[in-house]
Amino acid sequence: MDPLTQTPDYAAAVRTLAHASVLVIGDAMLDRFAHGAVHRQSIEAPVPILTIEREFAQPGGSGNVVRNLTALGAAVAFISVVGDDTAGSDLTALIGGQQGVEPWLLVQGGRTTTLKTRFIASGQQILRTDREQTDPIHPKLADRLVRIASDAMAATSVTVLSDYGKGVLTNDVPAALVANARRMGRPVIVDPRGTDFARYAGADVVMPNRPELAAAIGMPTGNEAEIVAAALALRAKFGFGAVVVTRANDGMTLVDADGVQHFPAEAPVVLDTSGAGDTALATLAAAVASKQPLAVAVRLANLAAGLSVAHPGNSVVQEADLLAAL
Repeated sequence: MDPLTQTPDYAAAVRTLAHASVLVIGDAMLDRFAHGAVHRQSIEAPVPILTIEREFAQPGGSGNVVRNLTALGAAVAFISVVGDDTAGSDLTALIGGQQGVEPWLLVQGGRTTTLKTRFIASGQQILRTDREQTDPIHPKLADRLVRIASDAMAATSVTVLSDYGKGVLTNDVPAALVANARRMGRPVIVDPRGTDFARYAGADVVMPNRPELAAAIGMPTGNEAEIVAAALALRAKFGFGAVVVTRANDGMTLVDADGVQHFPAEAPVVLDTSGAGDTALATLAAAVASKQPLAVAVRLANLAAGLSVAHPGNSVVQEADLLAAL
């Protein structure tokens, strides 16, 4: 905080992010990208023929949260579940190859690792194919995940639950993780999925988008006043410390014990919104882990999301990008 203006020193806050230590638990997936060009249509069916010129793969889902945390220089412990298939092996290698990551990718025999393949022509996505299994992970594996998480919480400052609805954070797993984190004095930040927010009750921060908020609390979120009313009701019903509503082109809204704060969008240009939520979540978690005030953490998360959408694909934001934007 600047003693003369009483405004936060955001640049100083950004420089603390590299000292963060964060535990991420959630649904990892493999994102494959096939880039090429379309010059003709198939004679077999009325579909374009994509001549593939470049292919690559990246960790997706909660794995993309990990990518964003490491891009900020944070140390990360990562717990997830993969199948005993090629996508699981590829994902494990990609996660393990990142500097600053301690991976715990548990393997469930016979399970299908979530794989999303995007086909892109001239910068435009023309098709996405998904291969996945979304039923809950095996109960014994869930128990092991919770035990490992308890040990990892002791070595990290903040726990992130990145729920993509793919079977890791189901049944009583989220509640057990929140309870263990509270017992150990570790803040919990949740990127939720679905309408059953009771699973995350007692979390310190929950980050729904506007449709998720409306569905979870059964209230309209069409304007700013309705968003605030719904967030207040959600916070009271489930005992959340704070609700951060991500509002796409309208920025973010923070509702906590100190009141309500709105953060206008800071996106100079919007090219691709994929992965922006992961970028925001990672930045918020790193800032909270670095002991920044929550309002500062939300401002930095909002700024990072704006930088992310200005680039195609699942881009990451680094310290230099944030400082330049500030």
